[in-house]
Amino acid sequence: MQDQKKQNRLITALTLVALAALIASYFSPIWWVSLTAPNYPKDAFPDGIRIHFHFDGVYNGCRAAGVGTRMANEVLQKDLDHTVERYNPILDAQKNVNKGAEGLDCVHEMNTINHYVGMFPISTGAPVEKPMAKFFFGFFAVMLLGFIAPEGRRRAMVLAGGFLAVAVWMVVHQYALGHMETHIAAYVQEAGTFFKEPDKIKVWGDNVRAITTGVIAGLIVAMAIVVAGVAKFRGFSLLLALVPALMPIFFVLEYAGWLWFFGHNMHPWGAFTVKPFMPTVFGEGKVAQFSTYSYPYWGYGLLLIAFGCLMMAVLLRRRQLRES
Repeated sequence: MQDQKKQNRLITALTLVALAALIASYFSPIWWVSLTAPNYPKDAFPDGIRIHFHFDGVYNGCRAAGVGTRMANEVLQKDLDHTVERYNPILDAQKNVNKGAEGLDCVHEMNTINHYVGMFPISTGAPVEKPMAKFFFGFFAVMLLGFIAPEGRRRAMVLAGGFLAVAVWMVVHQYALGHMETHIAAYVQEAGTFFKEPDKIKVWGDNVRAITTGVIAGLIVAMAIVVAGVAKFRGFSLLLALVPALMPIFFVLEYAGWLWFFGHNMHPWGAFTVKPFMPTVFGEGKVAQFSTYSYPYWGYGLLLIAFGCLMMAVLLRRRQLRES
């Protein structure tokens, strides 16, 4: 009995660590991609043309040129007006002449490069997955809380109450507050940045609406299945931790799938003709004069921490179930 209490405490601790890592990963860069070429010198672009992939979108990964490079005195900045704080050599004790300097918007730069070979803008990828990611994380969080809850009625109540809260949040956010339509409008506008085919792109927007609605319905059905499965089958509870543990695998499969889509669905009006290809998922590659780099970032490390903790928790819980 004492042994089982110790195991339960260990399972709870491992699951809570994993839950914290998963939540932190949602706000973290998971993967980075960079392009380098002779026309992007290293002292002007220290990391090449670099972007960071998050669960909810793609972000700029470029830094401003640092002190000591030949570009240090050529800071790109917006026009100064009365609302912008100016550098004051008397008040600024560190003499930071680069204060407020910003790097190039590399998401825009990479889109500009890619459109010459017929690729659509990067942000048009995963148009359903990105706005729905937070709800999936809410779904996984409830599953993990259910995993550490006591068996029986308490576990069912935790799962039912948590899933109800996530379902209401999802429906209100997407429909009542109109975030789905706002996202679709932004998606259609972004998709038409370089390629003016409004009729075709409108169909894409309609598809995003239909698929998102299907995903919302599917997630609600999945919630009901989880509650019913836990109530009926004792061993089903292992899935409450096992499914969230597989997030590192889910991400790589999703990421690779969208890379394939972009490399095999190029617009015929591109300035240069390139045969369909599979962009580099992991490692280094070469496309024309560009060297490409694609590697996991520290947010992916958080996913691996969650994976390790949850797998240990699942094995401990499995042993408990077998012994009892």
